[in-house]
Amino acid sequence: MMERRKLTYDISQLIEYINWPYFYHAWQLKNVEKQTEIKAEAMRVLETLEGRYRVYALFALGEANSDGDDILFEGVRLPMLRQQHPTSDGEPNMCMSDFIRPMSHGISDKMGIFCTTVDIGLEKDFDGDAYNKMMVQLIADRLAEAAAEKMHEEVRKTFWGYAPDENLTIGEMHAEKFQGIRPAVGYPSLPDTSMNFVLDSLMHFSDVGIRLTESGAMKPHASVSGMMIAHPKARYFMLGKIGADQVEDYARRRGVPLELMKRFLAGVTE
Repeated sequence: MMERRKLTYDISQLIEYINWPYFYHAWQLKNVEKQTEIKAEAMRVLETLEGRYRVYALFALGEANSDGDDILFEGVRLPMLRQQHPTSDGEPNMCMSDFIRPMSHGISDKMGIFCTTVDIGLEKDFDGDAYNKMMVQLIADRLAEAAAEKMHEEVRKTFWGYAPDENLTIGEMHAEKFQGIRPAVGYPSLPDTSMNFVLDSLMHFSDVGIRLTESGAMKPHASVSGMMIAHPKARYFMLGKIGADQVEDYARRRGVPLELMKRFLAGVTE
């Protein structure tokens, strides 16, 4: 039976989980002194946001099996895409379903799905001042990612509990030293944002204030969604470009008209 939970975080609970290099990159800052200055300013802004806004995580854990390039999660089919060109010579063409026990084994595996987001009002804070608006938006993005990091840690150690003795520093977590992976929708291995419609049907994103656009993009913008896979050899990979044959096959498996799927996958098609 699927276990579904909603977690609510105060901003102060997430500050240590923020991955600051991504924040600096968004500002295009390479100078260490400038990075120190912008971080100090961001910390002051975070203090003003504390108590006014919160950050949310929603996740579900359930039985899963792979069926070819699809993942069956609690009986719902999650079609995946497979690399058509391996990362390096001699390696297999990877697919996320490779890390889930095949249905033919007759034994259920386990998997998680999740989303995180901020209070919608946080993105509108300081609206009208371009610099402050950018500052708050970038902070909101980092908080949504930080919530995913903290939520995943709690899942690994407690809620799922497959790594109860894990003892990693925040830096080690940012370097993805934990067991398993947390692939996010819209990123290289899961480029199809319309997959959010399937995840939403299972988790009900609206329970944390997320709504989906026609393309499956999330609002608030500072939101993250994806899967949690525990296989010790699971790893991230670049999907790369996919051919017309796979787009057609994927559209069929998703039950989505081919022309619409071409639009969803426009960025990764050859």
